[in-house]
Amino acid sequence: MTHGSIGNLSVRLADGALLLTPTGSSLGTVEEADLSRTDPSGTHLDGPRPTKEAFLHAAFYRARPSAHAVVHLHSTHAAAVSCLDGVDPADALPPLTAYYAMRVGTLPLLPYHAPGDSGLESLAERTARAHHAILLANHGPVVAGATLEQAADAIEELEETARLHLLLRGHATRPLTPEQAAALTARQSLPGARRTPPRPPPSPPLPPRRR
Repeated sequence: MTHGSIGNLSVRLADGALLLTPTGSSLGTVEEADLSRTDPSGTHLDGPRPTKEAFLHAAFYRARPSAHAVVHLHSTHAAAVSCLDGVDPADALPPLTAYYAMRVGTLPLLPYHAPGDSGLESLAERTARAHHAILLANHGPVVAGATLEQAADAIEELEETARLHLLLRGHATRPLTPEQAAALTARQSLPGARRTPPRPPPSPPLPPRRR
């Protein structure tokens, strides 16, 4: 869903420090020893220099105390939607599927800022107080979650819905109604509501066959 050395990930540790992918790294090859560590404000503590968008991750964590992971990608279809003219800045994608309504909800489109422009920080923080997913104009999506798995699941759902949206352009569509979307969101918020289960650990290797 991303290419080259673009996109970045972070997790918030128990002490409030952040682990982030470093600047210029590829998400396909980054290893544990490559990770950067910053304080809660995004100030570099140790490891390689963090992504230049560390301030964006820090803004999400300040806005969302329950978040422990943030994923930012330049995924093709979501980035394409972010470049379209006439997109509703309050909600960039229609709720085409139930899972999009549950995992993403509304998707504000923030105005263009150059990558690494800290002028985006305060706007992102204000927006993230009410939305765990945002779309950066001419750039890509940012999603926070309680775990890295939940954030990854949500951004994958966002990307697939963006792909559906572009495939359906020119066709009459039938998105979920506001009432249908609200009912799904409310169900997800109920105590004991079913949430996406964590991904199971890989199965242990089979023992060698005896001859």
